[in-house]
Amino acid sequence: MAITPSPVPRGPVTATLNFSHPPPPGVIAVNYVEDPPAGEPKRNLAINPQAVQIHDIRGREFEFSLDHDAFLPIPAPSNNGDVDGEETVNFDDETSITKHYYPQITSLLLSHVPGADRVVLFDHTIRRAAPSAKRTPVMLAHVDQTPKSVLQRIHRHLPSDEAASLLAKGTRYRIINVWRSLNAGPVESNPLAFASSASFRVDDAIPVEHRYPGGYTGETAAVAHHTGQKWYYWSGMTPGERLLLECFDSASLAEGGGSTEVRGGRTPHTAFVDPRTRPDAEGRESIEVRALVFGP
Repeated sequence: MAITPSPVPRGPVTATLNFSHPPPPGVIAVNYVEDPPAGEPKRNLAINPQAVQIHDIRGREFEFSLDHDAFLPIPAPSNNGDVDGEETVNFDDETSITKHYYPQITSLLLSHVPGADRVVLFDHTIRRAAPSAKRTPVMLAHVDQTPKSVLQRIHRHLPSDEAASLLAKGTRYRIINVWRSLNAGPVESNPLAFASSASFRVDDAIPVEHRYPGGYTGETAAVAHHTGQKWYYWSGMTPGERLLLECFDSASLAEGGGSTEVRGGRTPHTAFVDPRTRPDAEGRESIEVRALVFGP
């Protein structure tokens, strides 16, 4: 019996990733989450497309770690890829996500982040490739948080006395995104590319004011291209697989980087168009949950 080849692109690929040019001196980089004020662009950084070699981590999942790369692939469980409690989650219902999926994410982080003893989930985003979708895959290399915005998050999402106590004690704190596919089968189109933090220089990060409706301003980082960056993707991610993307690690601020193994604690990432994707491939759907993780 003939075996039908998988339509999912596998192995290394050269594809175009969208980076950003730094702003002119004296200009603040800005991105509006929704509609900008009249006469202002939604984003004022110029895009810098670059052809980049992207390596497939499929079959190499255990070569990577949070402390070295700032990303961690978590393969699907052996029970046919099912995750406990997954059948109870309705990803079209916000209440169902927070009630049933958030506890799974908390448990996952506590069991896969060494020394973690406290997790605070503060938001999530669902992305769909359909033109009518509220949020679509982001085709621009970025880091979700900067050191400045992480402190804002701590003070925003924890009681003031608890935030002050954790920071005063020097408790290690991180922001980690938990990314997963919502497609029924493996991801074919618009896969996620992510760079090892160990290959990412401080000068590659471009601070960007992230302005929300209602007046709140956070800070993200756009990414400048550098040939030393090492980019990866996880081909054909399935619904049972999880990818931890570390946006910040306070250990990287300590003298000497906190340890010889903490290499920056931030993962640039972006969706990309794989040139091998078949034209009628199903659009990618995904959810990312963002968490403050404390300890040790």
